Amino acid sequence: MKRIGMLTSGGDCQALNAAMRGVVKCLYTSGEQVEIFGFLSGYKGLIKSDFKMLTGDDFSGILTKGGTILGSSRVPFKTIDEPDEEGNNKVECMKHTYHKLNLDCLVILGGNGTHKTANRLRTEGLNVITLPKTIDNDLWGTDMTFGFQSAVDIATDVIDCIHTTADSHGRVFIVEVMGHKAGWLTLNAGMASGADIILIPEIPYSIDCIIEAIRRREKRGSKFTILAVAEGAISKEDAKLSKKEYKKKLEKMKHPSVSYEVADAIAEKTGLEVRVTVPGHMQRGGSPCPYDRVFASRLGAEAGKLILKGEYGFMVGYKDREIVRVPLEDVAGKLKLVSPDATIIKEAKMLGISFGDE
Repeated sequence: MKRIGMLTSGGDCQALNAAMRGVVKCLYTSGEQVEIFGFLSGYKGLIKSDFKMLTGDDFSGILTKGGTILGSSRVPFKTIDEPDEEGNNKVECMKHTYHKLNLDCLVILGGNGTHKTANRLRTEGLNVITLPKTIDNDLWGTDMTFGFQSAVDIATDVIDCIHTTADSHGRVFIVEVMGHKAGWLTLNAGMASGADIILIPEIPYSIDCIIEAIRRREKRGSKFTILAVAEGAISKEDAKLSKKEYKKKLEKMKHPSVSYEVADAIAEKTGLEVRVTVPGHMQRGGSPCPYDRVFASRLGAEAGKLILKGEYGFMVGYKDREIVRVPLEDVAGKLKLVSPDATIIKEAKMLGISFGDE
C-alpha cells in the first residue's frame, strides 16, 4: 500500500489537474494499492493537516479543467521559519502531518517558491517528488513548465485581437503580459502575435529607443505599433538602481504599472494616442491547451513511476524533448531567465522586433 500526499502551491495555472490525474492514473494502472491524501490550499493544508481522501473518481473528467481541485495559496519561502498566525512552527507542523499520516511520499506541484520549500522538506527527511508548474516558464532544470503554453496562447489571442483595433484607429497599443522576473511569456506571445516591440525584464529598455522604433514604422508607412510589455519590464535608468532604491521608486510611482508609465512617456514625447490593455489573471485561467494536457500527463506519469520505484527527491522535468528527473537541490532557488544573447532574441531582432535597447 502506497500512501501519497498531494498538494498544489502558489499561483494556479492550466493543467494542474491534468498533472495530478497523470500521477494517479499511473499508480492505479500499475495495480498498486494506493491511498491519496489531497491537502487543501497548498502548504497551508499540510501545515494545518487539512486534507481530504481522494479516489479515482475525483480524478475523472479533470483533464480539461483549469485551476486546481485542491485549491492553492502562497506560503512564502522567506517566511517558512516564522511562526504561523497561531504561533506554530510551520516546518514542524508539515513534518508532523506527514508522519502522522504515515505517508510514503509528497507530490508537490508548483513554481520557484514552491520548490524552495519542497527542497527544505527533503532536507528534513521527507520523501518528495515535484512537478514544474508556472506560466512564467522560469524554473531551473526544465526546458518547459506546464501552464506556459496555455498562457502563451491566451496572451497571443489578446494581442491578435488588438491588431485590428490598432490598425483601424492608427494608435499605439500596449499589451501588458504577466512575468515579473522572466520574459519567456511576453517574448513568445509577442513573437507569435507579431508585436513590433517587446519589453522584458532581462533587457532594460530606453524610451528613446522605443520611440525610434515607432518612428521607423511610421516612415515605412505603418500607422500603428503594438508593444508586448512584461509586467516586470524595467528601464535602463531604473536597472541601475539598487533593489532598495527601486522598491522605493515603485512605492511612489503614480502609474499602476510599467505599461502605463511607458504609455505616458510615448504620448508625451510623440503626441500619439496610446492605449494599454492588461489581460491579467485571465492568462492563468481557462482550460489547458492540448499541448499542456499531453505534457502535464506525461510529467504526472513519470512522477507515478518514480513513486512506484521508491525514488524520491526529484523534480520531473523536460530536457531536449525528453522527460527527465532533476535533483531538487539543483532546482531550488534558481531562476531560468531569458539571456539577452539567446538565439531567440537574435532571431527576433532579425525579424525587425525591437526590445527597446538599441
